[in-house]
Amino acid sequence: MSIFNETETIALLEKLTNTPSPTGYTKKIMQVMATIFDEIGVPYTRTNKGALIVTLKGENDERHRLLTAHTDTLGAMVKEVKSSGRLSLSMIGGFNWNAVEGEYCTIHTASGEEIRGTILMHETSVHVYRGASSLPRDEKHIEVRVDARVKNADDTRTLGIEVGDFVSFDNRFEQTDTGFIKTRHLDDKASTTLLIELVKYVHQKQITLPYTTHIYISNNEEIGYGGNSNIPEKTVEYIAVDMGAIGDGQQTDEYTVSICAKDSSGPYHYELTQQLVRLAKANQIDYKLDIYPYYGSDASAAIKAGADVRHALFGAGIESSHAYERTHMDSLRHTADLLYAYVMSPMVDEEEEA
Repeated sequence: MSIFNETETIALLEKLTNTPSPTGYTKKIMQVMATIFDEIGVPYTRTNKGALIVTLKGENDERHRLLTAHTDTLGAMVKEVKSSGRLSLSMIGGFNWNAVEGEYCTIHTASGEEIRGTILMHETSVHVYRGASSLPRDEKHIEVRVDARVKNADDTRTLGIEVGDFVSFDNRFEQTDTGFIKTRHLDDKASTTLLIELVKYVHQKQITLPYTTHIYISNNEEIGYGGNSNIPEKTVEYIAVDMGAIGDGQQTDEYTVSICAKDSSGPYHYELTQQLVRLAKANQIDYKLDIYPYYGSDASAAIKAGADVRHALFGAGIESSHAYERTHMDSLRHTADLLYAYVMSPMVDEEEEA
């Protein structure tokens, strides 16, 4: 049985990706999340760092599960207001400058004003700069052209722009008639959407899960510490619902759910990972088992912070991660189905005993 509702999922995913939320500037997206949970009718708690935790009480309230996804995304901050009136940037999260070159963006000022701009090489014009194509795409050469009449730093500051202002990248959401979803920030708003849909389904169908299950929506994952605190003390199993990495040497694709066996932090919990594989096979869920060489998750951050939990990671396969990303409806569907199969299954040690 598939719990995947394509229409609702895509509408919510578009809404979330349309809401700017670079790490450190997540108050608005977390308020959107709170409003969604209010509309569903489920209670939640808010951490001091701004994360939300929804708790679904299960038949067994002594051994808990936790599933997490994150709403924070890549972005930038104003590093310098240049004498030309343009802006140099400091990265938030790990991406390559060429992945955002030519992108439209929004500068979020401290006063609440939003000013549009474009991220460009300083030496963009081929009619002026000979050999510009061979220059490095880096902090020195990339800048923001502000969409206002500015000729110097004072003009730009008059707009309210200052060092430390956040800059978000346009997402450019598109759904194709071939089943693809193209947009920035599928990492990790795709999995956030699927967790919301899971909560909604369980609540509306009045399903009692076998174990009390926490849905942890974090807002600091892209800088490495989103979900490593505020873990309820009875948590035994911790699942990061994030994204599958696609590229040379990878099995992950855009049409299946990707289960991670190991990332840069080391192996994930073997028995729990293998349980996810068994659940996929038993429920005819298309999956790929993979290793992500340059990757870390909230689950691995929790382990590094000393959490005594079994940890695992799975999610939709995302093409061109940390750039203009893409996935397919099939991958979202299989991820949603594995989520439901997992929360309805026995814990891995109880499965083994049975």
